[in-house]
Amino acid sequence: MESAAEPRARRLFGGSARALGDLTANPFRADRDRIVGSPFFARLGGVTQVISPVGSGLLVHNRLTHSLKVAQVARAVAERLSADERWRDLLDKLGGCDPDVVEAAALAHDLGHPPFGHLGERVLDRLARQRLGLSDGFEGNAQSYRIVTSTEIRGAATTGLDLTAAVRAAMLKYPWTRLDHPDPHPRTMDPPPRGATPPPDDPESGSSKFGAYRTELDDLRQARAPFAGRIPDWQQTVEASVMDTADDIAYAIHDVEDFYRVGVLQQGSVSAELMAWQRESGQLRAITDAALATAARRPGAAIERLRRQLHRKDAWIADDDAFAAAVEHVREELVDGLLAMPFDGSIEAEQYVARFSARWSTRFVEAITVTEQPSVRSGHVLLGCAQWHEVQVLKFVHHWFVLARPDLALHQRGQARLLGTLVEALWEWLLDPEEESRLPRRLHDLVELAEAELHPRTPDRIGRARGRAIVDFVAQLTDGQAVAMLDALSGRSGALWTDAFVL
Repeated sequence: MESAAEPRARRLFGGSARALGDLTANPFRADRDRIVGSPFFARLGGVTQVISPVGSGLLVHNRLTHSLKVAQVARAVAERLSADERWRDLLDKLGGCDPDVVEAAALAHDLGHPPFGHLGERVLDRLARQRLGLSDGFEGNAQSYRIVTSTEIRGAATTGLDLTAAVRAAMLKYPWTRLDHPDPHPRTMDPPPRGATPPPDDPESGSSKFGAYRTELDDLRQARAPFAGRIPDWQQTVEASVMDTADDIAYAIHDVEDFYRVGVLQQGSVSAELMAWQRESGQLRAITDAALATAARRPGAAIERLRRQLHRKDAWIADDDAFAAAVEHVREELVDGLLAMPFDGSIEAEQYVARFSARWSTRFVEAITVTEQPSVRSGHVLLGCAQWHEVQVLKFVHHWFVLARPDLALHQRGQARLLGTLVEALWEWLLDPEEESRLPRRLHDLVELAEAELHPRTPDRIGRARGRAIVDFVAQLTDGQAVAMLDALSGRSGALWTDAFVL
């Protein structure tokens, strides 16, 4: 019969090199400390969340503050669920819900996020696959997992952060590789889990989102081993599900705060869209998809497209009454509330933002439940139906009124070109035989690491190792470091660029 200590030991040591003496301490808090103490965590302060702090002129969220807030929400959710007797037996059956595990995973979930927000992720993926010949491409979640398991260099060894199995498993929002694990692969399911579908422009490339590259597959298996028989291979652990839900909550609330502070979200335009749909929802629902697509500028059309998209992708929870109620609640809180007073940087304005954020955070955290048999498109931990729809409407607001703006697109096209040029410049540097001894030491180390990971008979082994090293190297730059390094490589900068962490 299994002793009480054995499940905990498996959650600790699935692939971990820690000593057995760690059982007497709190290893999950130690994980949190290792993550926070990593230079990869510190660099997130210089990585764009959505709006670049440099371009906005105001204090807005970056990847570091976002990670801290995700951790705050995630811990609140985990503490609430683990203290609720309704869920205690089910949580134990599914593998546990430890607040320290959840907090550590939330702090680590964006460690691999590259410069320039999600744009950088898309650009590096395209370059990795199409220019550097890496079938795994680039994915921010997989890069985070690579950092904690492989690329964090300590002395002569690359041991990662030596995190417990539970925390590594809790980082896996998408517990599969791009192409071939598990078998059958989740992208073949009908419907597939969130993130498992291939990108529409490249259906043969594998899943759009995935949790680990093939080089870290053994580690993924070890981290997930304690949960075998409790949850399917493709499903998140409970702790990963808490972290993922907290990420959605923080994203929905705090990005709206940023756009309000910057002055991008205007009461009139948001009000016109939401209220037009409320007035004309019957007429809009009668329009065909093709006709709706041609009426892109018609007020209310964009949010009607959102309603239809939710039904197509998430029929398991999409509900027209809940959607209409969510539109009304967001209109009351956002249009009649937050946006009614333009942000002027005053103490009163900051307090108003804080109260808005606190109300929504409390509403979402208190609406979270646990289910034993979730939809394929969900996890074991999920928001109530009303609050789930509210998150979708809040996310719509910043997608439609910020991410779709031509001025942001102009800025991002420049950032995309910068990353492409930087990758090319580094590739040329690596191919120059006269410069081998003068390569940045970190880039040199990353080439050696990538080469050691590949099978000796891998076709073009050296080329692929160099490609992966360049991706690893660029992904760990801040926005400012990426700009400064390209300036130096292109001869535009007269400064001697000597960032010790990078070079």
